[in-house]
Amino acid sequence: MEVDENFLVQFIINSLPSEYGPFQMNYNTMKDKWNVHELHGMLVQEETRLKNQGTHSINLVGHQGAGKKEKKHGKVKQRQHNVNESSSQVRKKEHKNDKCRFCGKPGHFQKDCLKRKAWFEKKGIPYNPDHKSD
Repeated sequence: MEVDENFLVQFIINSLPSEYGPFQMNYNTMKDKWNVHELHGMLVQEETRLKNQGTHSINLVGHQGAGKKEKKHGKVKQRQHNVNESSSQVRKKEHKNDKCRFCGKPGHFQKDCLKRKAWFEKKGIPYNPDHKSD
């Protein structure tokens, strides 16, 4: 069965994840239409841009019961994994190691330190939380 290339390009564009919304809208507003090879090149560029931006998703497709003759064979399981979730978990772990540079205790930063504020008041210096002290 022969499939028209314009139909195939439009089908691929419509099946992209939601992160490609601006890309889809841009294509649909253009007068010139791409062939499959041009679409592939543009999608590679867009994927790189999304990866650098930090908003990227991965579609995992697996076959259940592949090679077995069961009622369920050929059924496709799809999941979407957002890469931002794992990178935000890494950032949270990094922030757990952060601690106050004034009193050395975790859970707050120097600008929020009550001991630092008291120290400034004791010295008679007006307290400015953004004041840098080395």
